[in-house]
Amino acid sequence: MIELRKAREQPDRLRAALARKGAADVFDELLAADGAVREVQPLERTKQELHALEERLAAAEARRKELLERVPNPPDEATPDGFTEEDAVEIRRWGDPPSFDFPARDHLELAEVYGWIDLERAAKVSGSRFAFRVGDVALLELALYRFALDRLLARGFTPVLPPVLVRGEAMHGTGFFPTEEVNIYAVERDELYLVGTSEVPIAAMHGGEILDADALPLRYAGYSTCFRREAGTYGKDTGGVFRVHQFDKLEMFSFVAPEASTEEHERILSLEEEW
Repeated sequence: MIELRKAREQPDRLRAALARKGAADVFDELLAADGAVREVQPLERTKQELHALEERLAAAEARRKELLERVPNPPDEATPDGFTEEDAVEIRRWGDPPSFDFPARDHLELAEVYGWIDLERAAKVSGSRFAFRVGDVALLELALYRFALDRLLARGFTPVLPPVLVRGEAMHGTGFFPTEEVNIYAVERDELYLVGTSEVPIAAMHGGEILDADALPLRYAGYSTCFRREAGTYGKDTGGVFRVHQFDKLEMFSFVAPEASTEEHERILSLEEEW
């Protein structure tokens, strides 16, 4: 096999020599093919440069996505600034605190007397911040959910029993990831997450869809068991059935046009105040 370098440097000498073997024509074709390769080789360098740029672009896009997920939605203009409870502004109160002609007792005191809430056995079974609700309290809790659900049905809400395990996209789409990831239980084997509110699966239910404006508003009443790790809340507003890792909740969730969101929020608030 001849050396291409020599063929390029001494084409006439090699052609004359190869003509003696009847290979002059194929030699000329070889030189033409070699020229075609050398024309493309600068593009190969460009491709390598493009690959490096694509890697830089991917890293820059990943960084932008990470930062975009960490930037929250801007607050409503009417929302006061502040980071502590002392900074909060009380807008109004609804109803009057009850008064009793006897000493009020904590729910855990009553539960201990009547056996309604068993934290000790729940801790044995599941660890701290879990509870067995037993007997009349279990029935009362279920009755409250049904009471609230019936009232929402009468006001146009559609009942939903959503899944409580969702994909990561649902957690990102509702703003729980990445900022609240520390408070979410993960089922790593299946790449699923236990939700802390039925808001997550209901919001994701119409993910990727284009909703008909004439069909809005869509109002859902979602009932589900919820799970939260409550990381960082030790000693803060905890005790009894408060700040537990598992609880049930009925959630109002509406899909409306952006310009109707404030009005819908006030409507939902008014329903809560009715009760």
